[in-house]
Amino acid sequence: MPELPEVEALREFLTGSAVGHRVRRAMPVAFHVLKTYDPPLDAIEGQPVTAVARHGKFLDLTIGELHLVIHLARAGWLRWQDTLPATPPRPGKGPLALRLALDTPEGAGFDLTEAGTQKRLAVYCVRDPADVPGVARLGPDPLAPDFTVAALAALLRDENRQLKGVLRDQSVLAGVGNAYSDEILHAARMSPFKMANRLDEAETATLYAALTDTLRSAVTRASGLAAGRLKAEKKSGLRVHGRTGEPCPVCGDPIREVSFSDSSLQYCATCQTAGKPLADRRLSRLLK
Repeated sequence: MPELPEVEALREFLTGSAVGHRVRRAMPVAFHVLKTYDPPLDAIEGQPVTAVARHGKFLDLTIGELHLVIHLARAGWLRWQDTLPATPPRPGKGPLALRLALDTPEGAGFDLTEAGTQKRLAVYCVRDPADVPGVARLGPDPLAPDFTVAALAALLRDENRQLKGVLRDQSVLAGVGNAYSDEILHAARMSPFKMANRLDEAETATLYAALTDTLRSAVTRASGLAAGRLKAEKKSGLRVHGRTGEPCPVCGDPIREVSFSDSSLQYCATCQTAGKPLADRRLSRLLK
């Protein structure tokens, strides 16, 4: 899933590639992708792209007086093409969900694609990004100038939940997902199951530093990359997430995993849980 650093890089890329051009055609291909109907999607055709913003994991293209808001979800992606195919896309079973063509001499634009059977990629054509429910409920951006240690402490104070879940909750913090929450907790040397409202002042400061440093480093690595290279860059920069069984880059012990019904987390027991493996319900079932 694209998270804050990758979406920020896409924002930067589209700012340089799309801003200043008019939308020639906006073509939904998959029936599920468009979540709004008023204003209609074709209202952006002929209008200029004037800005690209990011709200958490949402991309926001200002087109004329409207906004095209995109959430790539777990398996969605934006594929830029300097020259789009001349023939219009046809609805089918492929990954293509929506195509947006610009008025460049070469016929550039981008496709929104989504792999897998769970179709969650979402596009909204709205007058105000706050009209999108997911945007309206977002918590603060952890890289915003006014997001301080005190702001994080205030958020955690009433969170009687495990840190892993709190970090991933978009209504608490905007932009952090499964991968970077693993990276942040590893950098902070904290258990994913530690209760958020039990952090003392020093621990909150440690988590704040890990949170902001991890995200800023990932944004820096992704900055300037073409859209097609961002997935590989994200994977190569991850130290623990998705690396079950590999040695921890800090202590050398094997990275462990806890699996859930639709996701998993990775951690280092030596660095994060005082050497104690966390309970994995999947493994427990196998041992019965």
